[in-house]
Formats: sequence, structure tokens, C-alpha cells
Amino acid sequence: MQSNEPDHAARSDLPADPRRDALQTPCLLLDAAKVRANVDRMRAHLTGLGVAFRPHLKTAKSLDVARIAMTAPEGPAMVSTLREAEYFAEGGVRDMIYGVGIAPAKLARVSALRARGIDLAVILDSPEQAEAVAAQARTTGDALPVLIEVDADGHRSGVAPGDAAALVALGRGLTEGGAALRGVLLHAGDSYALSDPEALAAAAEAERRAAVTAADTLRGAGLPCPVVSVGSTPTARFARDLTGVTEMRAGVFMFGDLYQAGTGAVAVEDIALSVLATVIGHQRAKGWIIVDAGWMALSRDRGTAKQAVDQGYGLVCDLSGRPYPDLIVADANQEHGIVALRRGAKAALPDLPVGSRIRILPNHACATGAQHDRYHVLDEGGRVSAIWPRINGW
Repeated sequence: MQSNEPDHAARSDLPADPRRDALQTPCLLLDAAKVRANVDRMRAHLTGLGVAFRPHLKTAKSLDVARIAMTAPEGPAMVSTLREAEYFAEGGVRDMIYGVGIAPAKLARVSALRARGIDLAVILDSPEQAEAVAAQARTTGDALPVLIEVDADGHRSGVAPGDAAALVALGRGLTEGGAALRGVLLHAGDSYALSDPEALAAAAEAERRAAVTAADTLRGAGLPCPVVSVGSTPTARFARDLTGVTEMRAGVFMFGDLYQAGTGAVAVEDIALSVLATVIGHQRAKGWIIVDAGWMALSRDRGTAKQAVDQGYGLVCDLSGRPYPDLIVADANQEHGIVALRRGAKAALPDLPVGSRIRILPNHACATGAQHDRYHVLDEGGRVSAIWPRINGW
């Protein structure tokens, strides 16, 4: 897929940038213009389909990125940890869904955030969780808002959309127990294994139908269901009709990564996240270039190994972010990356002396981001213009 890349020797170097050149490697780079363009494209697509957008912030974990993605400083937003919810609340975000099935022991932290005026909703799919939420609501006098998680495709969690008895029992248990039934929430996780546009469009439609079926079941039983929330980056990208859906959630598309490029949900040239690394040695007989970014900087994620194009531990680019033909991080140790041509490649190994710097596009933006505590933000000229903090933890 990189065989048509132009010769790097013919490319002009980037302008000198003392801030970029002084960075200690490995470190995380973020192209802010690409983030904004990715968000603008997604917003325009969803606006055309008539649904609201609730960005998932689990990839970014950064208030600066959140402010680009959200439609207002107050939200709405989706988070994957309560640490994220607390962090974004400190930054002024008021409308959030905690998108992991609620553990009863975490309800005190949820209530503490809600006591500060944060509209934080939780999700669940079992009677045990519903009983715990209802008990917390009675104890605090706060009608905790809940979305019932519905299983779109057998991927992981949720109530089957056709299981009317389970859906109604959960809904009644919540409303009669003192909580607030806000709606249904689905995540078409199996879409990540697809790459054909028609198959992805079909997955988006299956997600929509499952959501509408579950919502209709609740409403038919006299239960409220104002929110019908669906989402994943592939289904958001390939959805053609979202009738009956009120909001779409997606997050990794903001940065993009090689796995999502393998599904067709993003283009390689739109990937905004990369790891800056330095060449520290060579094994010329083996065709290896050794860099100071191993799996501690890149993550161990090898998701592209299951796709049509295996990107190793990451795709290697020049400082401008343009991929070298067929050059990948073929192997990784804790702090060492082994850069080599992919097996069977016809390209020549580039001349990268010790001290040269490269950028590595990640397989999985969430996993790579989790290895770092900040973004070094690039402007449109490739210069480091800011540092944006990011958080980790639960």
C-alpha cells in the first residue's frame, strides 16, 4: 500500500524547529490540523444524517482535544474511566456518559461527581447492576440516569435487542427503584473486524435496527427512552441511515491509526498521532535500523497482524509524516524498536544515520497514547507549537 510513495531523497527537509529538535525521544506528536479536519468531516457526515455527535474521549484523554471535538465546552462527551470523568469535569465538561458497565463499588464516585452538578450517566445490562444503582439513588436522593446497554452484534456486553422481557424488567427495576431510565446504548464492536465498505454499512444498519428495536420495546411498555445512542468509528463513518437514533458516539477517528486505516474508516494520510524516535544503531547484515522507541513507547498492540496489511508495531515516516515505502517497526523490545522493510518488499532501505529522527504511526492510537503523559502539538508547518497534557488511570 506504500509502494507508490515518492522518493524521500527528492523531498525538501522541514524548516528548522528548535523546539522539535530539542525533544527527548521517544515522545508523542499530534498534528492539530489533522485532528480538526477529522472532526469536521465526522460532524458534517453526522449532521447530514440528522443525529447529534457525542465524541468519545477515551483515546484523547486531553481537555485540549476535547474542546476541538465537543460541540460546546460543556459537552456532550463519552468517557471510559471515572478518572476521565473527574478530569473533564474539572475542565468544565458537564454532560457525560461513563461508557463501561457500572461496577457497584464505583457508584460513590459517580454520585460525588453528580453532587457537583455534573450530568453523568451510567450504563448497565444486568439486574444486579440495576439493583445497586437503584439502591444508590434511594440513599442519595439523586435519580441516577441510566442507559441500558444493548448487544448490537454479540461482540461483548449488553441485552439482546429482541429480549423484551429482560429489557422491560431492567427498565422497570430502575424507574420503580428511584433511578432514571434515560435510554439505550449500543456499540457495534464487531465492525472493527470488517474492511469492505458494504459490510461496514450493513454493520451500521444492524446497529441502528437493534437500537430502534430495543427503544421501541421500552416505549411500548410505557417506559421512557429519550436517548438512542449508537457508535463506533467504523459504523459512524459508514452509516447511511440513522433513523430513530438520537446520537452517534466515536472517538479514535479523531487521531486515526493503522488498524482503523485497515478497516477503511480513516486514511493513512489522515492519522494525526505519531511517535517521534531517534536512530541509535544498525544491524546492516540483517537490514535492521535500531531506534529508541520500543513497545513501552509504541504499545504491544499488533492488531494489524490480522488485517490484509501487517504494519508490525508501526509504520515508519520521515519528519514530515510521510511514510517510507514498506518500512515498518518489524519487532520491538521494551526500549528498542527494530525498523526493517516488510517481508517481500521491493523498496530500498533508507539511509538513516545514527541520530536521525523518524515518526512512527501507531497500530492503535488508544494503546500508544496510554504510554505517554503529553502531546507535542505540531502546527501546519510541522513545528511544535504547544504541549497538551493527557491523563491516564482509572
